[in-house]
Amino acid sequence: MDSAEYERKIAFRFAAFDQDGNGYIDRADFNAAAARLLTEFGTTARCDKGQALYSGAEAFWQGMAGIADVDGDQRVTREEFVGGAVKRLRDNPERFAEIARPFLRAALAVAAGPSDDGRASVPSVERALRVLGAGPDAAAFAAQSLDVDRDGGVVEDDAVAALAAYVTVIEPGP
Repeated sequence: MDSAEYERKIAFRFAAFDQDGNGYIDRADFNAAAARLLTEFGTTARCDKGQALYSGAEAFWQGMAGIADVDGDQRVTREEFVGGAVKRLRDNPERFAEIARPFLRAALAVAAGPSDDGRASVPSVERALRVLGAGPDAAAFAAQSLDVDRDGGVVEDDAVAALAAYVTVIEPGP
C-alpha cells in the first residue's frame, strides 16, 4: 500500500474522533463522548467511574494533541491527524495504545456497571460503540471481535489493542 492510500485510510478514522462533525478534534469531542457514555449507562459524572472516565478522556485528548496538534491551537485538524498518525504512530502503535488506555479502561468500567472484574459484556460494549457513533452492524461486529476468548466479556488489553490497530494498522477497506 502506498503512502497516499495509507493517509486516505487514516483520514477515514478521523471521523470516529470528530464527534460533533465540526472538522476538527478537540477536548470537547472527548468530553462529549464521555458524557454520552455516562448517560447511556446511567452513571453520574461525580461518582468514581464517572470521574475516571472524564480523567481518561482528558488524558486521551492530551495524548492526541501531543501527537498531532502541530500548531498548538488545541484543535487537531484532519491534516494534523493524518500527519500525526502517519508520521508518529505507524511504526509505534503501542504509543497510541498507551494514550488511549485510561479512557478505554474507564469506559469498560462504566459499561460493566456494578461489576468490578474489569470486564464488560459484549452487549454492553456494543451499546457503548453505538453511543460513540458506530453503526449497528459495525458495533455488533466489533463487540464480538473484542471478545477474544469468547467468554462473553471484553477486557482492557483487548480493547486497547483493537483501538490501536484500528487507528494505526490500515487494511483494505475503510
